[in-house]
Amino acid sequence: MGELRQEVLLGNEAIARGIVESGCHVVASYPGTPSSEILPAVVRFKKELGLATHVEWSINEKVAYEVALAASYTGKRGAVIMKQVGLNVAADPLMSSAYTGVKGGFVIICCDDPGPHSSQTEQDTRFFAMFAKVPALDPSSPREAKEMVKAAFELSEKHRMPVILRPAIRVSHARQNITFLPVQELERPADFEKDPGRWAATPPFRYILHKELNKKLASIEEEFEKSELNACDEGQDHTLGFIAGGTSYSVLTDTLRELGLDGRFPILKIGTPHPLPQKLVADFVAGCNQVLILEEPDAVIELQVLDKHKVLGRHNGVVPSAGELTPEVISQIVTAEMDKLGLELPPETDTRELATLVADLDLPVRRPRLCPGCMHRAAFFAMKRVLGSNAIYPSDIGCYTLGLNLKAVDTCLDMGGAVTIASGLYQAYHQDGKDVPIAATIGDSTFLHAGVPALANAVHNQARFILIILDNSITAMTGMQPTADSGILADGRQGQRVAIKDLVRACGVGFIEEMDPYRVRDFEALVKRAREYSRQPDGGIAVLIAKRPCVLYDPTPLQENPVRVAVTEECDGCQYCQLAFECPALVLNEALDRVVIDRRICVNCGVCIEACPKECIVEA
Repeated sequence: MGELRQEVLLGNEAIARGIVESGCHVVASYPGTPSSEILPAVVRFKKELGLATHVEWSINEKVAYEVALAASYTGKRGAVIMKQVGLNVAADPLMSSAYTGVKGGFVIICCDDPGPHSSQTEQDTRFFAMFAKVPALDPSSPREAKEMVKAAFELSEKHRMPVILRPAIRVSHARQNITFLPVQELERPADFEKDPGRWAATPPFRYILHKELNKKLASIEEEFEKSELNACDEGQDHTLGFIAGGTSYSVLTDTLRELGLDGRFPILKIGTPHPLPQKLVADFVAGCNQVLILEEPDAVIELQVLDKHKVLGRHNGVVPSAGELTPEVISQIVTAEMDKLGLELPPETDTRELATLVADLDLPVRRPRLCPGCMHRAAFFAMKRVLGSNAIYPSDIGCYTLGLNLKAVDTCLDMGGAVTIASGLYQAYHQDGKDVPIAATIGDSTFLHAGVPALANAVHNQARFILIILDNSITAMTGMQPTADSGILADGRQGQRVAIKDLVRACGVGFIEEMDPYRVRDFEALVKRAREYSRQPDGGIAVLIAKRPCVLYDPTPLQENPVRVAVTEECDGCQYCQLAFECPALVLNEALDRVVIDRRICVNCGVCIEACPKECIVEA
């Protein structure tokens, strides 16, 4: 056997390598940061190795879960990948499959987002593991994440139950040198064994399956007591001990090293947060005067510790109740507790004064904005110019959430929430006899994910509003994944296209129009027509499909028909264009006291010509 290949991989790529090396047969996912890079990496390794692995971007997380789960019913291995809020969508099959169990290994890879950095919540997937009564593994590095994928498949097959792998964002997006091992060759012909008492269990059988699940969990807890996924560093000074898991363990060990405290205090690393190995934890706590528990984003380990009288953590305010445990935060926690205990830091490593100086810099914060040339901006601008500030603008999850800056987004709840919130708002105002303009915006991928049933419901219940589907031909925010409307499969092959326009028509919508929002004046006229239709006695919901490819995904239309613009000297620097249109390429030149075009980032879309009411932006 020759020398094994090594490569520096992103944590998500390391997870993908673990999936492939484990001989997984079916992998399904819906994209969402911080999990999005896993499936494309599976595709890459699949192609390199010439494997027959089925890989798919599913319509949503529930669908992805059930596709991969079904593979495990046949004895094959399945994996489903999502971000933490995606498990909300897949909660129904999670809870049910915990009872029914699996046949082939089935691993749920759910990436958490403490902070949060790109999510509507910083919820903790480990709580879902407790809720569903399934085991959870918590990696602290990319290399460990890869190893835990294999451990998860083995655990799943041994106990015939789903297993959750919970990498947090810093594990997903860290890089580490990874050794490539041979792929486990699992030649398993699909063999679904009919067992209605399990796979189609009715309530009486579910009671039996629940008792079986409880026994499995107790057995796994015993197994975790001796698991190599947990580890203890004895340390020298037992005045203070640490229990940590996942990213928090890595940050803690790095922080202690930087503070000159490496090897001083005992540390218990928990890689199996559920079920918690109670004896292992109790013995560790008994050997320390005080124990500080560091985990994120919630107190899952801490909650399971039976004897808390020596425990410090979130329940007593020592650890912040929300937010990411960054090196700065953990350093502050550690030094504060050492001060309370009368323990001194090595003088050369006390960085508290430096931290204060950095905090006092008060650096300006620049909020995120839509890209130059983004078609969403044109659609928002036209919509706002017609309907004004008195309209209500429900929106959804995607790049277009940044319409907040343009005052074109009033609500953002969850995937598909734009349509349902618009429907509920209409019913509330209609009840009072009020005609309030409501214009909802939703992306193409989000519409396919959760907007279709919401629209069918709104039509059925006779709601009236404008729905603008922002169709940029791609799932842009999460990394340019193809949608079902594109017809492109996860591995680049051509699949069967599912047209958004056909779905809208099938929902019973009577007003459907499609237009490029770069045609701002024409799009404004279309919004006016849609508003009129929604107010007619025989009208209803009006759907506008704003159709233009994402400028980052496909810049070809702009390259073929560029519109170079300039700002005339008549510009008086009122900044209306910056506030109402907010293109990053429109910059205030303080020396000239007027707006200028930043040629470095301008994409020559020409839409900003419409953004100046004084006609100072012109075609050059």
